[in-house]
Amino acid sequence: MTLNFSEIPFFYSYRNLWVRGITTLLTAFGLALVVYVFTAVLMLDEGLKQTLVSTGEFDNVVITRRGAVSEIQSSINREQASIISQLSEVASIPYPQVSNELVVLVNLPKKKTAKQSNVVVRGLNKIGVDLRRQVKIVGGRNFKEGSNEIIIGSAIVKRFSNMQIGQSIKFGSRSWKIVGYFDSGRSGFDSEIWADVEILMQSFRRNSFSTIVIRLIDTSKFTTIKKIIDRDIRLPLQAKRERIFFSDQSKALSAFIKTLGLTLTVIFSIGAVIGAAITMQSAVANRVSEIGTLRALGFKRRAILFAFLFESIFLSIIGGVAGLFFAVFMMQLEFSTTNFTSFSELAFGFSLSPKIVFYSLSFSVIMGVLGGMVPALRASRIKIVDSLRAG
Repeated sequence: MTLNFSEIPFFYSYRNLWVRGITTLLTAFGLALVVYVFTAVLMLDEGLKQTLVSTGEFDNVVITRRGAVSEIQSSINREQASIISQLSEVASIPYPQVSNELVVLVNLPKKKTAKQSNVVVRGLNKIGVDLRRQVKIVGGRNFKEGSNEIIIGSAIVKRFSNMQIGQSIKFGSRSWKIVGYFDSGRSGFDSEIWADVEILMQSFRRNSFSTIVIRLIDTSKFTTIKKIIDRDIRLPLQAKRERIFFSDQSKALSAFIKTLGLTLTVIFSIGAVIGAAITMQSAVANRVSEIGTLRALGFKRRAILFAFLFESIFLSIIGGVAGLFFAVFMMQLEFSTTNFTSFSELAFGFSLSPKIVFYSLSFSVIMGVLGGMVPALRASRIKIVDSLRAG
């Protein structure tokens, strides 16, 4: 009868891990550290994507100048804005659902360091606020149109100085009074300041808008309005669904985070795999006579190989679960960095998903297999005579 790996009980592999308890714990700690870094990188990238994807509404459309990759680079004159607002595909109940917007960058001091950092100031109208259904006023009130009043995103309130309601801040040759705070559910809007678009244009001496945001009468009309804009020679513009537009903003920063994080992970994982291999090699060397006894009892080479390989995999799973456990606490933290597309500060958190859990545990198992394969092969090739002689 042909034996398979299940003929040596899993308990045998599990029990032998704890015979050398300190070595097992140290190796598991090294594996846990690698899995922790790997998981944190994926969580940070997922948090960034969720922040920017949740910034947009699916039934809103963002219109920018053709070729512009960000709102900062875009410019739309009033004539073009008027043409867009009159398109029949734009929702118009109770009034045209159109927001002509200006996006500018200002330098403001941060709380902890007092260093200046770029912040997005978005000029819009009341319709523009209403179009972002995830935005809620959580303190004070909304700004009045035609005034020097502003409302502040929740991430700006936390990270920048002098952001209390009633205080004033200066930018664009004017003093602006803070009258309210808003929260957008950890979307990119939380890292912005909002003001009346016409007053902001006067303040920065602009005569054109950055973007136009519209709501369609039906989401299925997106293809139609995109074709209209593409074919009209008066409109050198481009249209994207708002959610896709902001999702695209994450690509450059996401690629940077992944490249940096995965490079560190690869470096650490090499050390962890070597550590696991040394641990398993030591286990084989100390159990040569035991291996001979198993062979003499009739266990085949394949059974020995899988017993030691599963020992390494058990070790990696312990490390993987520990690494995941500590990575979960990162969800309590908020991270901010420069958005490579807009060059402004963007705050976002760590986000854990079932997909990340699967990737992290799979990665830990792969490290276990790589670290345990050579020692397991060596164990399976030990001859009965040699092992009994060594014993």
